[in-house]
Amino acid sequence: MVRRRSPVTGTAGSRRVGALLRWPVGIVLVSWRYFWRTTPIHRSETGGDRDDLPPGLPAGVTDDRIQQVQDGYGPLLHRTYGVRITGSPMSPEQLMARLAANPDGWSPEFAVFRRTAGTDGAMDVGDEFLIRMPGPWDGPVRVIASDPTGFTFATLRGHLEAGRIEFRTGRDESGLRFDIESWARPGDRMSHILYNRVRVAKEVQLNMWTHACIRAAKLADGRPDGGVTVRTRRLDDV
Repeated sequence: MVRRRSPVTGTAGSRRVGALLRWPVGIVLVSWRYFWRTTPIHRSETGGDRDDLPPGLPAGVTDDRIQQVQDGYGPLLHRTYGVRITGSPMSPEQLMARLAANPDGWSPEFAVFRRTAGTDGAMDVGDEFLIRMPGPWDGPVRVIASDPTGFTFATLRGHLEAGRIEFRTGRDESGLRFDIESWARPGDRMSHILYNRVRVAKEVQLNMWTHACIRAAKLADGRPDGGVTVRTRRLDDV
């Protein structure tokens, strides 16, 4: 069924207060899972350049609610997360269909997708969600691109980040893959302080999406092969 709800609840200030109140609980949950995780995480961080800017938005999806990277504050983080999946009988299209049908099935337990526009079980251009997460990332997103092997979220006004994140499935010479690529800056000055001064905030975000990679491998009826690779490129001059 098609749902239409208010995409954001409360004032911007009340949402920030709510995020801060949930943040300690979220940090504990993420840290506990990270401490006991047995899948190796291979991570690196380097300086970025202009090639790390996101591609342009698809035609017809732009309005004044979308928060693009240039609308944010502080440095841009361009991150890629990748996992090779072994033992899965699925094709990239089959895995993406499973992921798109139920994002709560592969996101961490404390990241809840609340659909505010679109059809339940779908991931179509124009669909919107309010994603409730620990820390300063609680906020609305819109699907701005979708095909049988991937979809892209853009952040909307009221989100504490400005940017976009892509989820993709595919194959390489070694088999099935799931990859996430994000381009994000803090959405306002307060978020900039939380994001870049309190560095554990970035770790919470990183651990959440590496967890999503591991869950995606499980949903593919396979297992991670060689762990999860996370690469971060930081661009200070945007």
